[in-house]
Amino acid sequence: MPRSRGDAAVRAHVLALLRGGHAHATFAQATARVPRKLRGALPRRAEHTIWQLVEHIRLGQRDILDFSRNTTGTYRAPKWPEGYWPATAAPPSDRAWTASLRAIGTDLRALEKMVADPAHDLLTPFPWGDGQTLLRETLLVADHTAYHVGQIVVVRRILGAWPT
Repeated sequence: MPRSRGDAAVRAHVLALLRGGHAHATFAQATARVPRKLRGALPRRAEHTIWQLVEHIRLGQRDILDFSRNTTGTYRAPKWPEGYWPATAAPPSDRAWTASLRAIGTDLRALEKMVADPAHDLLTPFPWGDGQTLLRETLLVADHTAYHVGQIVVVRRILGAWPT
């Protein structure tokens, strides 16, 4: 069935939201050129390090992507909270930091591809869920990421590592 002009517009808006920006810093801006020594630094009164926030974004986004494309019925949510937060305050290596950033981009592009594809209905609940739709899950990714990007910016400001 052909999609309406409104459907295409909603998809375009959701894609723009997923990509971030507009009214706030993007994930790429928030994580650009973070000095190695500050990735695991925990400022006074802060709850999380930059690494913990980056990994939490990655783990949460991956979980939602896995859930959203679960056509086999094999999806199992990670255990809370350990399945959604890294075990360490700092990345174990530069390679781990880079791999996390890349994985976030790769998984985001996979989610964007689903949203852009009219074969994926945005509003039909997933048969394997309890009311979740692709629209709801992508809005959740965008909201979750924006929230934690804001935290990354705040931590970087406290650490004196945010561009002025």
